[in-house]
Amino acid sequence: MNLRQLRYVVATADHGTMTSAAQALYVAQPALSRAVRELERELGVELFARSGRGVVLTPVGEQVVQQARVALEAVDAIEGLSVARANGRPGAELRIATTSSLEPELTGRLIPRFARDQPAVRIRVVRCEDRDQVAAAVRAGRADLALADLPVPGDMAAHPFEQREVVLISPPALRVREPVPPAALDGMRLVLPARGSARRAEIDGMLRRIGATPVAAVESDERGSWLGWVRAGMGSLLWYRNQLDDTEGVVVRSFMPPITRMIGIVHAHRQLPPAARDFLAFAKETAREHH
Repeated sequence: MNLRQLRYVVATADHGTMTSAAQALYVAQPALSRAVRELERELGVELFARSGRGVVLTPVGEQVVQQARVALEAVDAIEGLSVARANGRPGAELRIATTSSLEPELTGRLIPRFARDQPAVRIRVVRCEDRDQVAAAVRAGRADLALADLPVPGDMAAHPFEQREVVLISPPALRVREPVPPAALDGMRLVLPARGSARRAEIDGMLRRIGATPVAAVESDERGSWLGWVRAGMGSLLWYRNQLDDTEGVVVRSFMPPITRMIGIVHAHRQLPPAARDFLAFAKETAREHH
C-alpha cells in the first residue's frame, strides 16, 4: 500500500468514475485503474462496484476511503510543517526541469518572482528535450520539480498551473473563417519547427489529434525568425497566445473549438525538500491569482 494508491481511491470515490478521477489528477486513466486494482488485490477486498457508467463504493470500500482521507490529511499536515525552511538556510538549491518551449514561462515569469521572496535559494533549470526526459529527470532525482505538459505518467504527482491557448498567427492577406475551425489547418501553409525537434513533435501530435495535414512552408528552429516569415507571407504559425510579444504586421486568430494545453508543476511521490515545497506553494498561489 502506498500514498499514490490511497489518493487514487479517494479521487475515484469523489468523482464517481475512474476516467473523471484520472482527469482531475492529470494522470493516465489506465495507470489509475491499475493502482486501484493493485490495492484491492493487496487488501483482498473489492473497493468499488460498477453502477451504470460509473462506480460506487462497496461497504468495505467506504471504510477504506474514510481511513485513507485521515491518512492523507495527516501526510499533508506533516509536509506542511515549516520546522526547517529553506529561506533561512544558506546554500539551499532547487532544481526544476522543463522543456525548451516551457523554459520562458519558468525563467521569465515564475523564477524571478519566487527569487524575490526567497533570495537564499539557488535555482537551477534542468533543460530537457521533451516531456519523457522531464519525467526521467524527476524520477532519477536530478530535478526536485518540473514544469511540464499534462497529463503525466501515474507515478508522478501533478498540480495544474495554467491552461494555454494555441492560436493561429497569419499574414494579413490570409482569408479564413473566424474563429478558425481546426479543420482549416488541413492543407494550410505553416511555418514549422525543424523535423526531429521536440517542439515539432508536439505540433505534429496536436495536428494528428485534430486530423489536419498542413503544408510545411518553412521548417526551422530559428524561433526569432518565425514571425518575420509570417509577415513576409510565407505561411502561418501555431503558437501560444501568452508568449506573443510583437503582433505588428500579423493577424492572431483563435480556434473554435479552442485548442488548449494544460501545463503544471510535477514531482515524484516522495517527500519534497523545503525549497521545493515553497516553490510548489508559490506556483499554486500564482495559479489562483490568474483564475
